[in-house]
Amino acid sequence: MKNYLKKGMIMKKLLAAVLVSIFLMVQGCSPVREVRTVSPDGTLELAVEKGNDGLAYRLTVDGIEVMNYDDISITIDGVEYPGQAKIKDIKRTAIDNEVIPTVATVSTKIQEKCNDTLIGFDGAVALRVRVYDDGAAFRWESNIDKNVTVNAEELGFTFAKDYQTYYPKPSVREFFSHQECMFEHLKISETADKETVCVPVLVELDGDKNILMTDVNVSGYPGLWVKGSGELTLQSAFPHYPAQTQLNGDRSLKISKFSDFLAKTDGKRSYPWRAFVVTDDAGLLTSTMLYSLADECKLKDTSWIKPGKVSWDWWNAWNITDMEYKAGINQETYKNYIDFAAKNKLQYIILDEGWSIRGPDTLLTVVPQLNIAKLVEYGRERNVGVILWMTSVALERNFDKAFKQFDEWGIKGLKVDFMQRDDQVMMDFCEKVARTAAEHKLIVDFHGGSKPTGLQRTYPNVLTHESLLGLEQSKWSKNANPDMAVLLPFIRMVVGPMDYTPGAMDNYTDEKFVKAYKNPGSLGTRCHQLAMYVAYLSPLQMLADTPTKYRKNPECMPFLQAVPTTWDETVVLEAEIGNVVAIARRNGEKWFVGALTDWNGRELTLKLDFLGKGNYTLNYWADGPNAADEATDTTIGKSEVTAGSDLKIKLAPGGGYAAILEPVKDN
Repeated sequence: MKNYLKKGMIMKKLLAAVLVSIFLMVQGCSPVREVRTVSPDGTLELAVEKGNDGLAYRLTVDGIEVMNYDDISITIDGVEYPGQAKIKDIKRTAIDNEVIPTVATVSTKIQEKCNDTLIGFDGAVALRVRVYDDGAAFRWESNIDKNVTVNAEELGFTFAKDYQTYYPKPSVREFFSHQECMFEHLKISETADKETVCVPVLVELDGDKNILMTDVNVSGYPGLWVKGSGELTLQSAFPHYPAQTQLNGDRSLKISKFSDFLAKTDGKRSYPWRAFVVTDDAGLLTSTMLYSLADECKLKDTSWIKPGKVSWDWWNAWNITDMEYKAGINQETYKNYIDFAAKNKLQYIILDEGWSIRGPDTLLTVVPQLNIAKLVEYGRERNVGVILWMTSVALERNFDKAFKQFDEWGIKGLKVDFMQRDDQVMMDFCEKVARTAAEHKLIVDFHGGSKPTGLQRTYPNVLTHESLLGLEQSKWSKNANPDMAVLLPFIRMVVGPMDYTPGAMDNYTDEKFVKAYKNPGSLGTRCHQLAMYVAYLSPLQMLADTPTKYRKNPECMPFLQAVPTTWDETVVLEAEIGNVVAIARRNGEKWFVGALTDWNGRELTLKLDFLGKGNYTLNYWADGPNAADEATDTTIGKSEVTAGSDLKIKLAPGGGYAAILEPVKDN
């Protein structure tokens, strides 16, 4: 009886072994393998699953799966990676580094803390994963000893639920865009019939967390776009490599024919990060994860890079009405801008469109009313630098001659406009501009093109980008409004500095606003404009209005003179996406506070426990009692506070609040 039972057990084990063998044969003899990377605090997990036919990823937040498995791959020279290749090795590293930004924005020190996993496969490609306490990212890395063609990248974003998203609404069709977007508050399933859109895209999870999706280190590669599927997936899309281009007018270089591949590039490289910032509303305002992911600074000498404020001409249409000469694009007008900048401690002026003959081949043909060299010298004597505007087409066609001429003139920076694309060719051009400008010790302001993807760290002479619906919109629309103003910090500003160009002195309620191209004003209150200088990050910050209007409103100038453009420390006081933002930022011993609301008036009580010991003098600019009807109405006051004080403020509809706090010095 015992022998019979023994034989029976042996037969069962053999049968089980056979079944397992059959199963493995069906599965291609390659069982599923999952590699998990967890954040240092254990709240986030990005898992990568290797099956028989490919690779997939998922994202878990606080133990809840928020993004389901979605396939990822990259096809290089016609070979899809990793394909059926098995995982060869896994290397894990805990990263805990102090990063000192060359140009400080959120703070002067960043603690980069994350867990890094490098997953190697049989073959030439690996996948690197990094998970931070406030986000996660992954990227492909290849080790092919030749130049290669990237044919395609498979990438989707499949969510576990039909979450709400702030879905960009572009003004033009896909892949040719200034990336200046409105936002629609939609469920993921409602995005199917929408245009393909550029990132960043913000998704609201259950509870208090959000996911902001974007890309970082877009070098030698196109930028990331997404398209709704009608279900719970946002599918990636990429502008393919240009096969033919056509110049429309003097500045719009459109792609008339795309190639059937994404990029031509070095086979030994890392590809762009696919990044997910995962945090609450306040965390979006202080996250430095994307900066940490960007390549380190490539410049040996950065001592010449000077952030600052700019007296800007184009928005105010040269409307200087308190000078003895005819205002316009001429020497005396720009001397007036320089004098205004010098008197008010501004570091730069910009000569926007009109200083040279319009056209792609006439960048260096200066209009006869101007002498750039003499204007630069006039500014140098007053410690005011000159920045010149140009289209990307004009700069590209005159590239070497232009930089030689810029050196001879002695200008301090470039404002490069109308890129309107983020295919590989255009992204390579932007990097070339940044690199070459650095060689000539020139700062850069990119307008009319891609959002920031890390150049601000790699080439810190790139001080700011536009890629948003900024104040210029008020010349022809109502797009630059208080509702938009309290969305931008939580979406666009997360990816990098933004050149909103604030500073309007003519301010209007929604009912009284009239768009005016040559004498524009802003929607919202005067203090709404002032608060942007604290709330919005841009190491190069514009004063958009005419010197005449600032001279007519001298009560605003002590704040505009004092407010810096870089920051040692940031504290979020109030944050609610699309509703309100209040931020305190420190530069040296002084703290600055900026608060913005949407079209709803509100009262806030702000804690001042971020202050140091002792008493502080509070100088403030607040919405006046009549600001809901007359948006210029401003109350200016002064008081003394401590870290134990509560700051009670009342914001008018479309209102704002700006303040300077300075330690009281003992006599």
